[in-house]
Amino acid sequence: MNNDSTGPQSASSIPLELLRTPPRKERVDAARNRVAVLDAAARLFAERGVEAVSMDQIAAAAGVGKGTLFRRFTDKSGLAVALLDERERDLQERILSGPPPLGPGAPASERLAAFIDAYLDYVLEHLDLVRMSETASPGARYRIGAYRFWHQHLTILLRDAADPESTAHALLAALGAEHLAATVSELGEARIRAAIKALA
Repeated sequence: MNNDSTGPQSASSIPLELLRTPPRKERVDAARNRVAVLDAAARLFAERGVEAVSMDQIAAAAGVGKGTLFRRFTDKSGLAVALLDERERDLQERILSGPPPLGPGAPASERLAAFIDAYLDYVLEHLDLVRMSETASPGARYRIGAYRFWHQHLTILLRDAADPESTAHALLAALGAEHLAATVSELGEARIRAAIKALA
């Protein structure tokens, strides 16, 4: 059995490398405005909480016009996705080429446990932002490019399951930010981690 998530796959599956989130190409002035907006949003969200910050406040703190902000990000959920982008790409790179057990070279069961821990670390650290990005509209979570990456990675690791694709979706459901926001405060992080690993 090949334990590397980048190993042989069925003809219908897409290699993980093709699913990772690519960096966005942009003009110099657009890049400067994006950095200013994301820095201002991250600072305000950390200081006041995601729900308490308006798009107007972010535009003012970033020194850009409201039109610039809304054209680029549309709403706070668009800002949340942009703020999470770099963190998601970092986790994707560690899965593809980092050291085992998260990266290639460990048995699938160890990689699965490492993924659950790394993903929970990421989501719980940025819970309000992830929750906003996943619930902005019906089905938003499943349209995010990173979801396809996580799903494909888990499908590969779960290839010995009766239905790897469906099992991967079920496991990702337990890792959803809305679910975690509702359960971690009640059950505690350690119990949630143990329960999700038991499901896997």
